Amino acid sequence: MSRRQVVHLIGSLPFIGAASGAKAREGGFNYSGPPSDHFDGQRFFNPGGEPSRGFGDFLRWRLTKSAAPWPEPNPSPFQDTPPVRVGGRNLRISFVGHASFLIQIAGHNILTDPIWSERASPVPFAGPRRYNPPGITFDQLPRIDAVLVSHNHYDHMDLPTLARLWQRDRPRIVAPLGNDAIIRAHDPGIAVTTVDWGERVSLAPGLQVFAEPAHHWSARATNDRNHALWASFMLRGGSRSVYFGGDTGFGGGRHFQAIAARHAAPDVALLPIGAYEPRWFMKSNHMNPEDAVQAFRILKAKSALGYHWGTFRLTDEGADQPPRDLARALQARSIPARRFTAMRPGQVWAA
Repeated sequence: MSRRQVVHLIGSLPFIGAASGAKAREGGFNYSGPPSDHFDGQRFFNPGGEPSRGFGDFLRWRLTKSAAPWPEPNPSPFQDTPPVRVGGRNLRISFVGHASFLIQIAGHNILTDPIWSERASPVPFAGPRRYNPPGITFDQLPRIDAVLVSHNHYDHMDLPTLARLWQRDRPRIVAPLGNDAIIRAHDPGIAVTTVDWGERVSLAPGLQVFAEPAHHWSARATNDRNHALWASFMLRGGSRSVYFGGDTGFGGGRHFQAIAARHAAPDVALLPIGAYEPRWFMKSNHMNPEDAVQAFRILKAKSALGYHWGTFRLTDEGADQPPRDLARALQARSIPARRFTAMRPGQVWAA
């Protein structure tokens, strides 16, 4: 195998982990607990959902892929220097990039899936790299009170960034079941609060986060498929509410309907709109903009912010295809474009 092939393989590790049926070594499971409607005693799964594609499908994609070119570089026209705090009923959300948001709510600062690394990869020399810098430099971040980690893929759980945040601010880190073992293996001193779907955590008086389902999977390598849970989050505080979708397929809309039944309409829904081509391979795990608009309608959110596009090249669509597809999906449903924004790094939404 050539060096180029090895580098390409490393960059594809998350997808290989999703497609592989390999078992973890004995004792390699990240979580042990009683079976549930989404845990079989060894692995987590999507109840009633589509199974992950097989390894043969993965090879078919990689061997026949026809990816649209990306501009290089692809900088955002925005850059944010956030305030230290936002008080009262004010809600301020700044987009860092990919799935990383700074949510300033009820006087507290919350980060989602923070990644400041140059690559979403287990190694620094290969794997998906940034096409634009973070919309907030790390040094410009205010003190972070809490971090929400949706799952363990490299583009969402960036262990070096989590370690930097822990050393600087000691934030409350909330992650789905099993992900604490992965974080502590990197730095045993990091404290992690783990949650199952349906559980809630009080981050501060009057500020709560609820762990909710997502339609996805987990893996850091080829032998730990679905050994840790994935989740979305509903954040409520100061009479305001924010839904963060994490990484998810539409899954027939089942989990969005369940979330809508448990929670009143949020002020804003943060929904992924990228990494969706080719559709035959990505549909079960990643929403496209049309799916995201359907989720937005089910949740009855007042506004929505689209992410998971334009920062790391993970799949075959072009860098600017997600916002164009989003505009078409909104127009087809007569939804004003101002209600659902495809965010660029450094862009700010406030209410």
